[in-house]
Amino acid sequence: MFSSVWNFVKRHKRKFIVTGAVVGGVYFLGKYAQSKIRELQEKEATEYIALARRQFHFESNQRTCNMTVVSMLPPLREAITNQLNSESLTTILKTRPANKVEIWEDLKIMSFTRTIVAVYSTCMLVVLLRVQLNIIGGYLYLDNSVGKPPLSPQAPAEVQQQYLSSIQHLLGDGLTQLITVVKKAVQNSLEGVSLKQSLSLLELEQQLCWIRAEVEGASERPLSWYMLADDENALADQACGLTENDVLTIRLLNETRDMLDSPDFSVVLNACLQRGFSRLLDNLAEFFRPPPGDSPSSCGPDSLSAVSLPLAKIIPIINGQINTICSETPGHFVQDLLMNDHVKEFAANVYESFSTPQELQK
Repeated sequence: MFSSVWNFVKRHKRKFIVTGAVVGGVYFLGKYAQSKIRELQEKEATEYIALARRQFHFESNQRTCNMTVVSMLPPLREAITNQLNSESLTTILKTRPANKVEIWEDLKIMSFTRTIVAVYSTCMLVVLLRVQLNIIGGYLYLDNSVGKPPLSPQAPAEVQQQYLSSIQHLLGDGLTQLITVVKKAVQNSLEGVSLKQSLSLLELEQQLCWIRAEVEGASERPLSWYMLADDENALADQACGLTENDVLTIRLLNETRDMLDSPDFSVVLNACLQRGFSRLLDNLAEFFRPPPGDSPSSCGPDSLSAVSLPLAKIIPIINGQINTICSETPGHFVQDLLMNDHVKEFAANVYESFSTPQELQK
């Protein structure tokens, strides 16, 4: 029996060798495939964790942006009212001065100017802080993504403080220049409109459109000029010297300027301005509603165009809008801007650009 088995093996030895080789190859190939699958799974898990961590950091950064915007609204309102103190004029009017009409004319120009400036500057504040805090947020993510503090962080605390202090341009020199431009446009549009003349909401909207067209179209400077100093000397002055931190600050400011000069930024700012002025008109519409008990025809979709108010009655309404626009408690106006889809998408793009390692951008 054993001899017959041995003879069978001898006759089929080559087949046994080939079969054994195939079985062994399949075994090791399976082991290799398993190890590769395990490596791929581990890589995917690591990438997923990194992506989730990055997303969490981005969302946290957006909440910081929102809170920062809200905290900056009272200083912005104070800066505007300090330069456009219409309350001083209303106080004088209460004394029944002889030049009452002249003061009313001044109040007309000042009230419209400060409300329109409030819309512009609040929109600028929202988008500027979105850019700045997402640039910083991106760099902070890179600084902390290595698992330990880097030897040369790209956004140390001192640099962040210097960099964010550049917002003072919008609340200072930039605001002053913006007021000058807006006031001139308001004068050109409203100076010839009598205080007794009645305006409907649609006519008021047309006045705002004319003013916006002059501010945004006739000006030699882009709107971004009011938001950040653009000459090298001013950037160097803001950085306060030539230390390593100052060099980093100047780099951040230059990167911000590049963002503000981009076509995408103009689209986002225009979207905010459209929403801002639309919300302003919504607020004003509450004062142009027909009185209760009017005929049903006055309650149709075009009813607001049929309701008119003397300009002298519109002025106090316009004058008080700054308290709604720049409110320290988040209202509909600022919420509309913060939740604007263009703003959120642009913020995500800025964050992604500055949170991606340079070697992956090439």
